[in-house]
Amino acid sequence: MNHLSPSASSISSHPLTPYGWDEGWEAEFAVHAEQGLLSGRVVRVDRGQCDVITPDGLLRADTAFVTPHDPLRVVCTGDWVAVEPAGDPRYVRTYLPRRSAFVRSTSSKRAEGQILAANVDYAVVAVSLAVELELGRVERFLALAWESGAQPVVVLTKADLVPDAATLAHLVQDVETVAPGVAVLTVSSAHGEGLDVLAAVLSGGTSVLLGQSGAGKSTLANALLGDDVMDVQAIRDVDGKGRHTTTTRNLLALPGGGVLIDTPGLRGVGLWDAESGVGQVFAEIEALAADCRFHDCAHIAEPGCAVLGAVESGELPERRLDSYRKLLRENQRIVAKSDARVRAEIRKDWKRKHAEGRAAMEAKRGGRR
Repeated sequence: MNHLSPSASSISSHPLTPYGWDEGWEAEFAVHAEQGLLSGRVVRVDRGQCDVITPDGLLRADTAFVTPHDPLRVVCTGDWVAVEPAGDPRYVRTYLPRRSAFVRSTSSKRAEGQILAANVDYAVVAVSLAVELELGRVERFLALAWESGAQPVVVLTKADLVPDAATLAHLVQDVETVAPGVAVLTVSSAHGEGLDVLAAVLSGGTSVLLGQSGAGKSTLANALLGDDVMDVQAIRDVDGKGRHTTTTRNLLALPGGGVLIDTPGLRGVGLWDAESGVGQVFAEIEALAADCRFHDCAHIAEPGCAVLGAVESGELPERRLDSYRKLLRENQRIVAKSDARVRAEIRKDWKRKHAEGRAAMEAKRGGRR
């Protein structure tokens, strides 16, 4: 007996279901369906056009109608869109409200964000074991991942290059200490180890694959897809670096269920309004800060600082606190570039501290008289 509701039954047989189509998207799209538009998911974007997978198959569409001045509102890989059913060229008329969005700041001096992928359930941070671990970079990726609304997953690639089980266990533990609430998996794409566990995790939704050049992302994508879909370049053993093997963001259905978005290797990973993401990565510091004497404690030299106390006792590694401060400062600078209110608050705070410093100096001088 079929216990599925008519709606659920229609979703299960929908040609876009393998790409993440569900009852929620169908409800969001209803108004566009009444206008005769075609539903689809963006699998690739380049030069003002995009490839869209639709019930009628893959088609090419122009994004001219949805290219606003705000770079965060452009069509991107992972978007669900409404496309004209016919025409030459065809046009994307709009995209559905995003459930999540992975955004980083651009490398330009202007305060601009760059959206890398939309409607992502899992943000897979690939970290190569061929080179020394950079825990600060892992924390940076995780802050962006949490801020996006996706669930982060750290994948330590090239595990076959660490044959000693005890050493591998220590590396996993090091990453787990900087990734609270995040699964840390080890895989070897060359030997197939750990791929079944990762595939099972990713089968439940849309995943974006992130990491530096040389992290083994394209090799991992090919292993998950069961085919050489992504080009793979040789990586220099001396530093684990190589040329970008993926130059665009591509969305592909996984054979065991789920959808994968591969991204180019990211040399620069700037934060973009990611304060809550930073707080999630450094949850233990935020918990300690609740016990500081002053509610606006900067954890630098203030009396009664619970965070500094934890560093002195060895409970909190000093490297961890330094990384927390660094990411918060960077995020504040980025936000201040685009938010006049925040800029004003920073100036006010600076003037207050400057005045307090001058008053302290005057008091000190007065005591010498």
